Amino acid sequence: MTNNMVYEARLLEEQDYKAFEVVYNDFRNRAVIEYKFELEPLDYEGFIEAIEKELINCIVLFEEDIPKAFLVYTTAISEAIELNIIHSLNMESMFPRCKALIEEFLRETKEQRREKIVCYPMLGSQKTLIGEIARFGFKFVGIAVLRFMMSGTNSRDILKLTELTDLNSCYKIVKWSDEYFNYAVEIVHNAFTTSADALFDPRFTTLEGTRDIIDKIVNNIYAEFLPEATSVLLCSGTPVGFCFMNLTCGQIANIPIVAIKKEHQGKGLSKHMLKSSVEQLIAWADIGAKNITEVNTCTETNNFHALKMYRHLGFKEDYNYPQSYLPIKK
Repeated sequence: MTNNMVYEARLLEEQDYKAFEVVYNDFRNRAVIEYKFELEPLDYEGFIEAIEKELINCIVLFEEDIPKAFLVYTTAISEAIELNIIHSLNMESMFPRCKALIEEFLRETKEQRREKIVCYPMLGSQKTLIGEIARFGFKFVGIAVLRFMMSGTNSRDILKLTELTDLNSCYKIVKWSDEYFNYAVEIVHNAFTTSADALFDPRFTTLEGTRDIIDKIVNNIYAEFLPEATSVLLCSGTPVGFCFMNLTCGQIANIPIVAIKKEHQGKGLSKHMLKSSVEQLIAWADIGAKNITEVNTCTETNNFHALKMYRHLGFKEDYNYPQSYLPIKK
């Protein structure tokens, strides 16, 4: 690349579809290995359909009228502007192309950013862009991804050998019921309002926002909700803790939220909820009711209490990534 390279960055238009397909498929071929995507992204036809339905937005970088890189973002899922991927053809000239794409992205979202933060999970090779992203004022939280594998590791053996303290007689673990919804909203809000998660998903800071999160979990917006594998901790019949569980593409289980009321923390009760949920998934996998290959979750890299809990129950750290976010400019 020469220093006088002229870039043009703009939203993808119908006239660009044919030429852009090469760049998109280059990304798609690298998504799982280099970008740590759990599942293959949309095929090109599905991607264009999502663009036309305004579910996602795509900014393309052109060099001499040829597409060379792109950035995808969405505002359709949460209150944040979610930056999903920055990719450069053949992984070349990542830094200058990233800079040009981010500059156009910030121009496109200028008005929205007066009220919304930007969040950007920098998965896989995108870690190398930290320096470029930081120049634009992005902040960072380290996120660890942990997995419990149904086969190929000793996760099951560790879980089976795990001994937990007996539950006090006032406690009982039950499965999810819609009657617990309002309790979940309050408990999750109180547990997450000052957490790192609230930095890049400000919905946690209000009851209304937390209600939206729980609503999307239990109504299959993020993934298939698994009420029978979602554990609820009752104390004298009243909910005091939750371990939610959902399923992606019928095979990858995910724990989006574990929360417990402050006065019940520090007693090992979250382990009981988590173990109950994972054991239900194992039971389904063993009888072939659901083809579950793994259970995964995320937590901050400095949340040593959570990391210890997951390891104790057979989860293993797979990788970590920077969760970046751009605060609202006051």
